[in-house]
Amino acid sequence: QVQLVESGGGLVQAGGSLRLSCAASGRTFSSYFMGWFRQAPGKEREFVAAISWSSGNTYYSDSMKGRFTISRDNAENTVHLQVNSLKPEDTAVYYCAAKSGVLSTVRSVWAYDYWGQGTQVTVSS
Repeated sequence: QVQLVESGGGLVQAGGSLRLSCAASGRTFSSYFMGWFRQAPGKEREFVAAISWSSGNTYYSDSMKGRFTISRDNAENTVHLQVNSLKPEDTAVYYCAAKSGVLSTVRSVWAYDYWGQGTQVTVSS
């Protein structure tokens, strides 16, 4: 019911910024939570940020220290992740995801129903 396509990844130097985008389509995504996750080689996939499509309320991982900002563009059916002050440890594949259901699982990888293919972010030192 929901298709997600990420874009905007690339190679940046430490301290730089990127804006990732997730284009969503389908019948029900407007009532979903939209999330960003990342996965570095050898590590588990971790929650970064999420947004309620309907309300615009946002939710963040405590470990990101305010460097990540999630937003939505209703006209373009797109969710964005602005990433600032990038560090080498931010290097990972960044995934867009969507889920229905309760707010209590908004930070849980296992709760998301749909996933994009990911976009690579590489931060050089």
